[in-house]
Amino acid sequence: MSMKKLAFKFAVTSIALVGLQTSSYAVDSTSVEVAGGDKVQMLRLGAQWDWKDTAWFKSNGTQLSGYWDLSLAEWHQQRYNNTDSSKNFTDIGFTPVFRFQRDDKKGLYAEGGVGVHLFSSLYNNNGKKLATAFQFGDHVGAGYVFANGLDLGVKLQHFSNGGIKEPNGGVNFAVLKAAYRF
Repeated sequence: MSMKKLAFKFAVTSIALVGLQTSSYAVDSTSVEVAGGDKVQMLRLGAQWDWKDTAWFKSNGTQLSGYWDLSLAEWHQQRYNNTDSSKNFTDIGFTPVFRFQRDDKKGLYAEGGVGVHLFSSLYNNNGKKLATAFQFGDHVGAGYVFANGLDLGVKLQHFSNGGIKEPNGGVNFAVLKAAYRF
């Protein structure tokens, strides 16, 4: 799937998700992420739901809270099967994310999460293989939420099957994120 087709699907999905704002399942934010690793790139689209009425360690105007992140990503392997050929595949993920932030959810934040992902095909790129389509994805990140709801952040993300099956070479990404909070 081309990046243009994926961007179009995200736009249509975002419009549909905005329509869900009237229910208790309303999406609180949507995101676009671009990521790069060793001979691999990723474009990820996401929808987030805040953990309502959840705040731990409240002190001096800060708290630990979080959100659910549902994502759809397209990966581009540049050295598929350790050759000069390339291959794309799709990744669907679901991650609970803990976030340390101000009580008003604006300004600087730090976050981390571990979630589950399902790949449409096995990863085999540039000498690294993942033997299962089921993967864990964990990340740590930081960012800033502006007064208008724009959320800009960076993350380090790692994918691995947790040793379920070998080979399990792991894949690492540096991620740039732009989100909008409704």
